[in-house]
Amino acid sequence: MIYRGLAFVSCFAMGAAVAAPAPVSDLGVGSLENRIATLERMVEARSGAQHNIQRQLDMMQQEVNELRGSVEEHSYKLEQILQRQRELYVEIDNRMQALSSPTEKQMPMVAKDNSSAPALSSLGEDEAYDRAVNLILREKRYDQAIPEFEAFLQQYPGSSYAANAHYWLGQLLFNKQQWNDSREHFEKVVSDYSDSNKRADSLLKLGMIAQNQSNFARAQQLFEQVIRDYPESSARKLAEPRLRAVKNNG
Repeated sequence: MIYRGLAFVSCFAMGAAVAAPAPVSDLGVGSLENRIATLERMVEARSGAQHNIQRQLDMMQQEVNELRGSVEEHSYKLEQILQRQRELYVEIDNRMQALSSPTEKQMPMVAKDNSSAPALSSLGEDEAYDRAVNLILREKRYDQAIPEFEAFLQQYPGSSYAANAHYWLGQLLFNKQQWNDSREHFEKVVSDYSDSNKRADSLLKLGMIAQNQSNFARAQQLFEQVIRDYPESSARKLAEPRLRAVKNNG
């Protein structure tokens, strides 16, 4: 009887041991490690994708910057061409109005052949200015126009054309890259002819001279003055990209 009781207790204990659940620490260890590894791979893949996207965005931004610079450069060149055309139209219009005046009609025509052209001292103020301007607009004889304008200013310093004559001299010398001589004439327009329609362009050219001489601080000051004093002018449109350029160089 005692033996049977012991056997029953032994069997019950063994059954209980078999039925008892395994410790929590032994459940799903491999599965958890797999999940962590999978998550790590997903994070790495996402990080790599983000780096690729960022690299592509950087490349696109660089291309956009290059395109913007190209557009600004072409816009500047186009505006220069338009500005030259406007100057020509203004000069032609001024000359047409002068020719329609009674005093002008009574004046003799200036001979086109320079070999037979009268000396400057024998020409009237309008004729002398006409001859100098025609050397630029019609005959394209730029070097010969320089002494003509210089003689005109010497003979007619108080002329109503004086501001324009200084501007044309500054432009002719600017094209020859004679910066200091060119600057003197543009500064004359700016300082002595505040009402001249050439003043904005003269300020612009002074800024360009300073820029060409690597005086970026002075160039920035002049371009800002053009934008501030002449916000509606074509000179402002030319000054803006140059202002950005000198700021970058500064």
